[in-house]
Amino acid sequence: MVGDWAVARPGVPPGGWAFQYANPHYPDVDDTAVVGMLLHRFDAARFAGAIERARTWIAGLQCREGGWGAFDADNDHEFLNHIPFADHGALLDPPTADVTARCISFLAATGSSADDPVLARAIAWLKGQQEKDGSWFGRWGTNYIYGTWSALTALNAAGLPHDDPAIRGGVNFLLSCQREDGGWGEDEETYAGAPPGRYKVSTPSHTAWALLGLMAAGEADHPAVARGIAWLVAAMQADGTWEEKPYNAVGFPRVFYLRYHGYRQYFPLFALARYRRLGEANHRRVPFGF
Repeated sequence: MVGDWAVARPGVPPGGWAFQYANPHYPDVDDTAVVGMLLHRFDAARFAGAIERARTWIAGLQCREGGWGAFDADNDHEFLNHIPFADHGALLDPPTADVTARCISFLAATGSSADDPVLARAIAWLKGQQEKDGSWFGRWGTNYIYGTWSALTALNAAGLPHDDPAIRGGVNFLLSCQREDGGWGEDEETYAGAPPGRYKVSTPSHTAWALLGLMAAGEADHPAVARGIAWLVAAMQADGTWEEKPYNAVGFPRVFYLRYHGYRQYFPLFALARYRRLGEANHRRVPFGF
C-alpha cells in the first residue's frame, strides 16, 4: 500500500514494514532493513521477492545527501522547527546515522557491493557524520554508544577494512568510555550536552551495544571485550534476566524518552552468543551487519 512517503517519492513501489503491527501508511526504513536482513538470513531463496521489494523501497527513499530518515525522504526543512508551535524541535525526519547504518547493513547483506552507487553514497554520508571523538549520534537509541555500534556494524558489513580511520575512531571512542567495572552506560543527559557515552552505572543494553560494535570492528580478542563479557555474566539475575532502570530509547531528543524492556534482555544475549561463536570459529570477522 502506498503511504505518505510517496509524496516525496511518487515513483517508488511499496515495500516496507511498519514499527507497529498495523500501520499501512507509515512503514519505516529502519524496521524494513531489519526484517529484510532477518528474512535473508533465515531463507533468502524462499523470501527473495519480499527482500527485493524491500531493497527497492529502501533505495528509493535514500535522501539526496546519501543517508536515510526513518519514514520519509528529504524531510529536512529546518525552518519548520522555528515556527511557534514547533517548540519540541522535532517536526522533521532528516537522515540519521543509526537508520542509515541499518540500511547499509541490509543492502550489503543482500548483495550490494561497496562501489554500488546507493551504497557508496550512504557509506560516504555515514563517515561524514562521525563526531570528532570517533562516535556517532544515536537518534532512536541512547545515544552515542548506540549510534557508534550501529555505524561500526554497518561499515563492517559493507566490507571496509578494520583499519579504516572511521572504524578505528569508533573503536577508540568505545574503549575510552568503558567503565571501571567493565561495562558501559549512558543516559538521556547526553542529548543535552553531557559527555557522550558516560553514565554513573553500567547498563546491560549499553554494554551489549559496545561489545557488538567492538566485535564487528575486529576487536573480539581485545581485553576490553573480555571485561565487558564478564560484566554481563556477573550482572545476570538468578532467573537469567538483566535489570535496567535508565531509559534506553528516544521519542524526541530532549522532549520524551522510551524504555524498551526487551533491549536489556536480547542485546546481552546477542552479545554473549556472538562472543562465544567468534571464540569457536577459525576467524574473528563478524559476517553480519546486525
